[in-house]
Amino acid sequence: MRAAVLNAPQDLQLTEKDAPVAGPGEVVLKIEANTLCGTDYRLYTGAKTAGVRPGAVPGHEIAGRVHEIGEGVNAYYPDLKVGQQATVSIVVSCGACRNCLHDREHLCENLELFGYGYDGGLQEYMLVPANVVARGNLFPVAKELSPKALCLAEPVSCCLNGIANFGINQADTVVIMGAGPIGLLHAQLAMHAGAANVIVSNRGAGRREIATKLGVTAVHSDDLVQTVNDVTAGRGADVVIVCIGVPELANQALEIAADGGRVNYFAGFPKGSTSTMEPNLIHYKELQVTGGSNARRRDVAKAIELLQDGVIDVDAIVTHEFALSDVHSAYTALRDRIGVKVAVIPD
Repeated sequence: MRAAVLNAPQDLQLTEKDAPVAGPGEVVLKIEANTLCGTDYRLYTGAKTAGVRPGAVPGHEIAGRVHEIGEGVNAYYPDLKVGQQATVSIVVSCGACRNCLHDREHLCENLELFGYGYDGGLQEYMLVPANVVARGNLFPVAKELSPKALCLAEPVSCCLNGIANFGINQADTVVIMGAGPIGLLHAQLAMHAGAANVIVSNRGAGRREIATKLGVTAVHSDDLVQTVNDVTAGRGADVVIVCIGVPELANQALEIAADGGRVNYFAGFPKGSTSTMEPNLIHYKELQVTGGSNARRRDVAKAIELLQDGVIDVDAIVTHEFALSDVHSAYTALRDRIGVKVAVIPD
C-alpha cells in the first residue's frame, strides 16, 4: 500500500509498505479521507516534536471503513461489521494516571496519539491496535457521513472539549479571534448553542467572507473593538475564544471581555512564546480564563452526532481535496493557507 511517512522534519516521503493485517484484538481500517490541520504542518516543519515517532505516518483527522476484524474484537464491539464506516478518538489514554482518574483522559500523563506515535490516516490502510480497541477509541458510525465530514469529528471534538470549559448561553455575545478552520467550527457551534451574537475577526477578506456566509458577523481584526462595543452597548463580550496563536491577542481578549466574561485560549501558541498581559483585567472584571487541548472519547461521540445532525457546514470547512499520491501538494496548500481545510484522499 501507499503511505506518507515522516522520517524527520521536512522529510515526508510517499512510500510503498506492507498493508497491516489484523491480529488478535486489532482492527484494520481502509482510509477514505484524512483532513489536515495546522498541527500537521508544525509536525512537518519540526516546530512540534513532542511525542512524534520518526517514521510515523501523519494524519489524525481520519475517516475510514472497517476492512478486517481480528479475533476477540467482538468482546468490545459485538456489532462491528466489515464495511462499516468508522473513525478513532486519536488520544489513547492509559486510564490509570491522575488525570485519567480525574476525568482528564485527554491530558493523560502517558497519552499516545494517532499521527504522532501511532500511524495515522495518510495511508491506504490503518491499523487500530488491540490496546486502542480495548480502550474504546474505535468509533463505528451507524448513520453514514461523507468521508470529509467524518474527518471533522476530531477537530469538532476538540472544540467541544474547549466549550465545556467555558460554556455558551443563549443570551451570550461570543467573539472568535481567527477565522481558520477551528474558528469557523467554533462559530457554527456557538450559533448552534443559541448565542445571541457571534462575531468573528480575521485579517483575510476571504475567510471573513466564508464566516459571513455561515451567518455570523465577520470583521477585520482592526475593527473588532469598535464592533464589540457597538453590538454590546459597551459592555463587552460574554465569551472570547482565541483561535489563532498570536501572543498579541492574549491581552486584547481580556480587554474586550465583559465583566464576568469567559476567555478561552484555544489555539496553540508557539513554544516558549510569552505575552504582556494586564492581570488587573482579570482581577477587576472577575474573568474566567481557560484553555482547551485535545478531546475525550465522549467528545468524539458527541461530535459525530452533531455532524450527523448537519450542525456543521462541511463544504464551508473542507474546501480542497488532494490525492494521497499528491500529498506534498496538500502540505503546500496547508502552508499557503489555500482555502480553509484540505482533505487527502487515497487514490
